[in-house]
Amino acid sequence: MKYLEFDTPGTAQAGDLKSRFDLSNHGLIHLDRVFWNLPAAALVEEATFRKEGHLAHGGPLVVNTGKWSARAAQDKYIVREDSTENRIWWGEYNRPFDPDKYSSLIARVQAFLQDEELFVQDCFVGADPEYRMPIRVITEHAWHSPFARHLFIKPASLDDYQSHVPEFTVMALPSFRCDPRIDGTRSDTAIIINFAQRLALVCNSMYGGEIKKSIFTVMNFLLPLREVLSMHCSANVGAGGDVALFFGLSGTGKTTLSADPRRRLIGDDEHGWSSTGVFNFEGGCYAKVIRLSSEHEPQIWATTRRFGTILENVVQDPTSRRLDLDDDRFTENTRAAYPLDFIPNTVPEGVVYSHPKNVILLTCDAQGVMPPIARLDPDRAVYHFISGYTSKIAGTEIGLGIEPEIAFSACFGAPFMVHHPFEYARMLKENMIRHGAQCWLVNTGWVGGGWGVGRRISIRHTRNLLNAALEGKLNDVAYRRDRLFGFEVPLSCPEVPEDVLDPSNSWGNKDDYWRRYDALVARYIDNFKLFESGCPKEVADAGPKRLKEAAGVPRS
Repeated sequence: MKYLEFDTPGTAQAGDLKSRFDLSNHGLIHLDRVFWNLPAAALVEEATFRKEGHLAHGGPLVVNTGKWSARAAQDKYIVREDSTENRIWWGEYNRPFDPDKYSSLIARVQAFLQDEELFVQDCFVGADPEYRMPIRVITEHAWHSPFARHLFIKPASLDDYQSHVPEFTVMALPSFRCDPRIDGTRSDTAIIINFAQRLALVCNSMYGGEIKKSIFTVMNFLLPLREVLSMHCSANVGAGGDVALFFGLSGTGKTTLSADPRRRLIGDDEHGWSSTGVFNFEGGCYAKVIRLSSEHEPQIWATTRRFGTILENVVQDPTSRRLDLDDDRFTENTRAAYPLDFIPNTVPEGVVYSHPKNVILLTCDAQGVMPPIARLDPDRAVYHFISGYTSKIAGTEIGLGIEPEIAFSACFGAPFMVHHPFEYARMLKENMIRHGAQCWLVNTGWVGGGWGVGRRISIRHTRNLLNAALEGKLNDVAYRRDRLFGFEVPLSCPEVPEDVLDPSNSWGNKDDYWRRYDALVARYIDNFKLFESGCPKEVADAGPKRLKEAAGVPRS
């Protein structure tokens, strides 16, 4: 478009909110035009003018991310240099990248961007002023700019924009393809974080989540060094100041369950727990919207009919422009990005100076054997937090099929955790004990059999169980001790049928149930071997026992 030499809708205002710390500081010179910190309305105009997306009924911008409709989890790297060498837990999710290869790659990127148009958003990550970090997001596509503007925290004034100096920068470059022969990458797609240069590259992926999760990974490295627990969780707060944390992977219900009209939402995905309280990393939400229901998730559903929301890979009728949230032809991982204030009843400042009273570990058990809720003591909380059992739901990562896969994701966010998982778990346990928080394991998965046989547990039952836990209504009920895991399962709960609390009741064949449950325990035990050497003995001892070892324990 630039070769035609005509103005686009935002040309006249492109530099009005320009920072004095310009792009030459990132080695980006001889650029064609830079659009600095444009507001969402101007960026939507730019995106539609450039045919990056279409407006749908009600006003949201619908974009298609093409091949990359989920995270490229196998293509993420961290540059191995002095500041990271002995601090990163190198392995499957934290792949080392050669610093010389990185230097060569960034030089090619800088040359590639000459004469190009770019969009910049100067923002902050971290709502607590004590831990807030200025960041910059540089993008090729117009729609990535409001995405960043929604997800992070905006400066408050013109002076804030002009004086903004980022401490970390993300460059999202979908049209730049890596060359594995030259760059040492696995493919032509790469997400590379360099802590020494305070720079992250997202190459050859249009999926907006890569921008968001790159910054989350950065916070997961930096904050624990300051003894602040960084968490992949949503959070809300009750009228009495009682904070609740909801840990879980995509598809387990973090966003849905924390958007409770009776409680104020702090944030839907990423938080820090400091010595003074809980704070949101972000200024917006990035919610899954596949098969979203106006009945069960009215607040999130309403954002999909609102101007300013960005919808990724959602199907719409080209004539009526009406959405079909049930259509998964592009991906199961359809997403909505919107500012936090699109949800009513939020904490606008994003920080609550009080401590959690309840910690919820959400698991999506596709085996159909886990109870819908269980109470965990601190050591079992650490064991389950490190294990991070769930099922990967189709669409959240490239390469997943239709059927959910058993998964163990440490800290319920392994791809983004850069220290050994016990470092995060240690801080969680210490904070829980110090502030008297109770931990609950909540299953939002299947009942009556595994995937394809049983059915997904009723969201109404899950909400009633959670409300009872948060309101203290489960404090005085009778509990049974689970035969294999040893955690406590309530025998009753207000507004929940008693037979729901024992998953074996919904299985036609109890022997099949116990075989499946025992097989899941075996997977837990095998998985924990990856972490055992870095954990104290009491954590390993808090793990489950195989059926043959639990022979003396009465069946539930």
